[in-house]
Amino acid sequence: MGKKDILELAHQKSTLSHRELREAFSAIVSAISETLLKQGRVSIPKFGVLKVKERAPRKGRNPKTGEIIQIPAKKAVVFRPAKALKEVLQ
Repeated sequence: MGKKDILELAHQKSTLSHRELREAFSAIVSAISETLLKQGRVSIPKFGVLKVKERAPRKGRNPKTGEIIQIPAKKAVVFRPAKALKEVLQ
């Protein structure tokens, strides 16, 4: 499911127009991104927590050549689902 599908489903469940939903979706994604950048954590009740995690540098292997390479440290976003979401999925 992509952005278009999510917006269509939201349109069916609300009284907002497609344009209003697109603007709201963009604003929410932007707000989440900015908060992750500044604070490193976003909690969405009944959905879960998005958190920035620092990944340590490590050694890897180029699958094409078999050569051992150094993979640099980086930041990654991890998601931990809320209890309510886990219950819905079971």
